[in-house]
Amino acid sequence: MRWKSFFAGVAVGSIGGYFVNKTMNENTVVSGEKVLKKVKDAFKKEGPIDGSWINLEEEDYAKYALKTKVYRGGITCQRNGERQQYEFIADAYTGTVIDVYPLSI
Repeated sequence: MRWKSFFAGVAVGSIGGYFVNKTMNENTVVSGEKVLKKVKDAFKKEGPIDGSWINLEEEDYAKYALKTKVYRGGITCQRNGERQQYEFIADAYTGTVIDVYPLSI
């Protein structure tokens, strides 16, 4: 009788833990600092960075069927002896960069 109660408790706890974990991961955003570090590391492969920034407040973003929350940020760097600025948009839930585009100075 005790083993049945034990296994029933383990099963209920495991199932409950799975659903709590799934719910928590779906609604959790990546920190803006981690997103900025990821973008900076990618740009550093091309050369030195002069400056960077990120807006730590998530914004609503919609493009075609994609609707999500995003971070917006920017990078300033030297390329071919010229200062260039780029802005980026990154998904707040995954940290994936959605778009990067140059700004004219």
